[in-house]
Order: sequence, then structure tokens, then C-alpha cells
Amino acid sequence: MSRLYGDPHRTLQDAFGTRDIADRIEQIACKAEFDDDATAFIEMADMFFLATVDHRGRPTVSYKGGDPGFVRVVDSTTLVFPSYDGNGMFLSMGNVARNAQVGLLFISFERPHRIRVQGSASVSRDDPMMGQFREADMVVRVTLSELWQNCPRYIHRYRKVEPSRYVPREACDTPLAEWKRIDLVQDALPARDAGRAQAAGTIGIEEWIEKVKSGDPTA
Repeated sequence: MSRLYGDPHRTLQDAFGTRDIADRIEQIACKAEFDDDATAFIEMADMFFLATVDHRGRPTVSYKGGDPGFVRVVDSTTLVFPSYDGNGMFLSMGNVARNAQVGLLFISFERPHRIRVQGSASVSRDDPMMGQFREADMVVRVTLSELWQNCPRYIHRYRKVEPSRYVPREACDTPLAEWKRIDLVQDALPARDAGRAQAAGTIGIEEWIEKVKSGDPTA
């Protein structure tokens, strides 16, 4: 019995004559534990994509970034990562609180290389590892269901220019997110941000959008 394929997948595999190769790939590549190679690749990642399911059954994909090591494999079936300050919508974390099923895509654009992780997640503000992630709002634990390596075909090669200045680090204070200076959001900011935004000075939304469009690193 397949861990990955259901009737819709089998229908397409049969239509294109790929059932045998699909089964062989699952046999070779699909794993239920993190091995040393997968652990090393995941723990050196400085970003990944997180797929969750919302309250209406719709898929949502989110980018998660940090310094290498911000995702940690703590045992053969569990990985942990922090939820940092975002835009206050808590779409991914809210989704996980309702539906634990998640997908994670770890990808290196320099090699290229990628690993897909399927599992069930939980979110906690009291996780024992909270103190290990500077400025984390919550910690997410993912219990592995399956992981598999994809071939690098179609992955374009890119090189990292510089890390985000917003990743929390011990060596420096984390800058206020630039969008929190927008004048239209001042009356809605949480108390922890309002004073910092006023001290930094407000900006118009058009100014912020121009920063984003131009690639300004302060955006």
C-alpha cells in the first residue's frame, strides 16, 4: 500500500504510463525518519516554504526565513522551528492550530537540491525550546510522516547576496519592520510596536511600496 498515492494520483499515473516508476521512486526515496543527510541539509537551511490548510480547507503557502540552524531536527521523527514576529495575521500558525497537517519544502538554489517533508504540527508558546530562539513568538514542532528528496531539475541556480537584517540575532537589536512605520497602521499596532514606530517616524504607504519595488534592503 502506498504512503503517498491515492486514486487521483493512480489515475494520472496510469494515463501517462508512470505507475511503475512512481512506485519505484516511493520505494527508493520515501522515508519515515530523518537520516544524517536530511538532517544536515535541513539544519543548514536559512529558509523553507510551509504549506498549511485554513479553516475553509484552502491551502496556504508561507515563506519562513532565519539564520542557518533556525530549523532543528531534535530526533529521528521531529523537527522544530520558531515562529518569529510577522504581520499579526497568524495565518500559518492559526491554520496549524486547527489542522495539524503541514508540508515543508527545503530548497537550496545554489546546489541545487530540495527535500519535501510531510507531517503533523503543533504550536506552543510554552515549548521547552522557546528560550533557544531569540524573539520567537511560538515554537512549532513537526512530527514527520514522510520525507523524500526531489531531483534538482527545473531548479534555477541563484546565489545568496546577503541575509535579512530582520532575523533576530544576539549580536544586534532587531530593527522594527519598516511596514510598521506606515501612517495608515499606527492606530492598529500592538503596544509593543507603537512606541518604536513613533520614535522611528511614520512614512506613507506609497513610500514603503516604492522601497519594496526597488529592492531597498530597509523595506
